[in-house]
Amino acid sequence: MTEHGQALHGQALLYVTHDRAGTSAVRSMGTADLGAGGVPVVLVPGLGALGYLLRTLERCARSGPARLLDVPGHRDPAGRVCGDTLGALADTVARWLTDVPGGPVVLAGHSTGAQVALHAAALRPGRVRSLVLMAPTFPPRLRRMGPLGAAAFHTAVQESPGVVPAVLPSYLAAGPRRLLACARSAQADAPEEVLPRVTCPVTLVGAEDDVLSPPGWVRHLAGRAVRGRAVVVHGAHAFPHRYPDATAEALNGVRDAPF
Repeated sequence: MTEHGQALHGQALLYVTHDRAGTSAVRSMGTADLGAGGVPVVLVPGLGALGYLLRTLERCARSGPARLLDVPGHRDPAGRVCGDTLGALADTVARWLTDVPGGPVVLAGHSTGAQVALHAAALRPGRVRSLVLMAPTFPPRLRRMGPLGAAAFHTAVQESPGVVPAVLPSYLAAGPRRLLACARSAQADAPEEVLPRVTCPVTLVGAEDDVLSPPGWVRHLAGRAVRGRAVVVHGAHAFPHRYPDATAEALNGVRDAPF
């Protein structure tokens, strides 16, 4: 394991860490010690882009252990840790959950990362105390490229301009072929069929102006979960970037909730 201290926003001291998970070394950002200060919050990004979740990570780290997993590792100097499909990503996260934290975590994914987190929770139920799915993709009508492209454009005009520099370096490093492979894999997935297999508490968080993961879809998924609830917040698809305080408050609330 290698660690490099890094201060973000002058608040929490975060680290870049490579942890051995199976035969791979998975890079993450966050607090160094996952065993002290409460249940860890573990974030899984959408399309492998870390930047837009850093504000939420830093705020979660003020209240306890927190990590943001760099999967598949588009900008990891050590190289990508896995493939770009949901199956490969979920397997990697599941191995990390088994080998790295000392106990169960609050696992939270955003966008396609929510799909990855859901599958990882199904693979390792004993390692996930609670699951948070933020703006989970994709409702059935967006599982074709034409409707998805139109929805992505509609959502993009609702986003904060600041999200572009937060995600663009990862997107450029990935390239269109890898991003498309991840998107197509996500479109082929049916999270509504996986949720009934997850027995831990599940919080679904949607945004009122999100067309990629509209509030009605979020509420439908909450109804499919064994122990699900839905929360609708301000913003569009990338609400964790624009509203990091509210996002971290929701995540810390799940962390602090009685099991």
